Amino acid sequence: MWSNFFVQQDEEGRIGVAGAGQGGGLGGMKVGRGQRRTHKMSDSQEGKIKLAFFVSIIGVTLTVLGMGTEFWVELAQPKNFSGNETCQMAHYGLWKGCIRTLWVADIDPERTNCGPAELPGESNCTYFKFFTSGENAVIFKKTTNKNLNLAAAVLALLSLTMMVMGSICIAMSLSKGVHFFLKPASFCFILSGVLVLLSILIFHQSVLALLSSDHSIPLHHELSWSVACVGSAGAILIFGGFLFIILSLPFSPWQKCWTHKNSAT
Repeated sequence: MWSNFFVQQDEEGRIGVAGAGQGGGLGGMKVGRGQRRTHKMSDSQEGKIKLAFFVSIIGVTLTVLGMGTEFWVELAQPKNFSGNETCQMAHYGLWKGCIRTLWVADIDPERTNCGPAELPGESNCTYFKFFTSGENAVIFKKTTNKNLNLAAAVLALLSLTMMVMGSICIAMSLSKGVHFFLKPASFCFILSGVLVLLSILIFHQSVLALLSSDHSIPLHHELSWSVACVGSAGAILIFGGFLFIILSLPFSPWQKCWTHKNSAT
């Protein structure tokens, strides 16, 4: 009888140990899964993401700076067109245009056209009415094409929206410590850069349409520093988006090369 009692206890002990082992294994699997789900990025990865985000922020800053100015294009009459001591030129951007009256004596003698816009003179600036009453603007008897100007402005605003969305994705990625938001951020920044460049192209087409609307007054046109600023911003945003794509990969190309080199040694 006592021998049967001890044998039964031994079997129950084995079953208990086996059950505990299975429970421990399941618990370990759960812990392992939880650890994988809450895996945080390393300090070096976080530093690379912050560096790429800094590059993108430079593009965002240049875009905002360029879009808020009215120096996208300069339209200049010949400096002796009016036959007096003054000449007129115009410069405008997406939202506002200015007519400037300059002194011919202040202009470089080698320059045949009125300008540049940085010279001292009188300015008369007005906001375009494309967005309110839908009226076209008239500059030196030439009429703008409001459809092209509206398209350029809308693309610029859409690019700003994508920049904000990309910045939110990067902020969430850094706060949560995960790489999941890097791919949406890369898409947003690349698309914003493409939209910025498309906005410049359409704006240039609107300038050509303005010049072809009337030929009574000869005008010399040149794209100004705001276009250079916005164009550089578009290239920087696209570059920053590709940086986020590389950082979102499990192993970047140079990390694979480094790992292969270490395994070979």
